[in-house]
Amino acid sequence: MIRSELIQKIADDNPHLYQRDVERIVGTIFDEITAAMSDGNRVELRGFGAFSVKKRDARVGRNPRTGETVHVEEKHVPFFKTGKLLRDRLNGNS
Repeated sequence: MIRSELIQKIADDNPHLYQRDVERIVGTIFDEITAAMSDGNRVELRGFGAFSVKKRDARVGRNPRTGETVHVEEKHVPFFKTGKLLRDRLNGNS
């Protein structure tokens, strides 16, 4: 499901809301999750999962095409861990 499909599904399920309001709500949710993660905070949605940021240390990598060693900078990457309810539902243990 892509963002526009999510917005359409929410709008269809809530006919009392205008499409533009649903777009603003979804945008605000994503913006707040992004802002919290960029501040280094963890975002937990009970029953769904938790978004966090993991730090990857600098390392020496290898260019697979040439075999040449390259320095890879330290970086922060987003990480998602599923919640128990979501994991159980995916595995048919509802």
